[in-house]
Amino acid sequence: MSITVEVHGVHKSYRDATRRVEVLAGVELTAKAGELVAVVGPSGSGKSTLLHLLGALDQPDSGEITIGGQLLGRLGRRRLATFRNRTIGFVFQFHRLLPDFDALENVMMPGRIAGIEPARVREDAQRLLHEVGLEDRLDHFPNQLSGGERQRVAICRALLMEPPLLLADEPTGNLDPTAAEQVFELLLDLQRRHRTTTVLVTHNPALAARCGRILRLENGALHAQT
Repeated sequence: MSITVEVHGVHKSYRDATRRVEVLAGVELTAKAGELVAVVGPSGSGKSTLLHLLGALDQPDSGEITIGGQLLGRLGRRRLATFRNRTIGFVFQFHRLLPDFDALENVMMPGRIAGIEPARVREDAQRLLHEVGLEDRLDHFPNQLSGGERQRVAICRALLMEPPLLLADEPTGNLDPTAAEQVFELLLDLQRRHRTTTVLVTHNPALAARCGRILRLENGALHAQT
């Protein structure tokens, strides 16, 4: 399952000491259903800010963000939280796994939050962990896993609810080259098989080149990069 993402005229600024800094200045973006889009650009250009807005973790100062036909600005807090839980999967540079829960429990967490029947959540989490080759690591805690394994667990957690939209913020940026390649290959494979619309932020031009389309964020705006 996948959905279309549309961003029109989005502005976002932050106050920095005595002045206001505009990070996004009228961003326009359309990601088609099932598309894998890479967003590149210099540090501080607003790439993570854009992902946070797409993921409804923050709100734009102005402009509209529509995901699957749903205008985010029209959702109240409770409906927005439900929409985020069921529609959007997140993968971050740092895995953000809960240290007191094992791999299986971490992957199950979004389903438990959503109130889905525990047996079904467990079955889905086990299936995903098997897909990524971690069937022997289900009861291992994050500190017992390698960096690449932790990131694979994080990807499984992001996909547990079968979200039609996946947002990945430098998902390989904290890994050594070998682990980064393995995780990226896994991400590509899962994205193809699950047909998930994906927006990926990366500093790695080689990884970006393997995505369906590359957009460069600079001076507050997105531009196609060939």
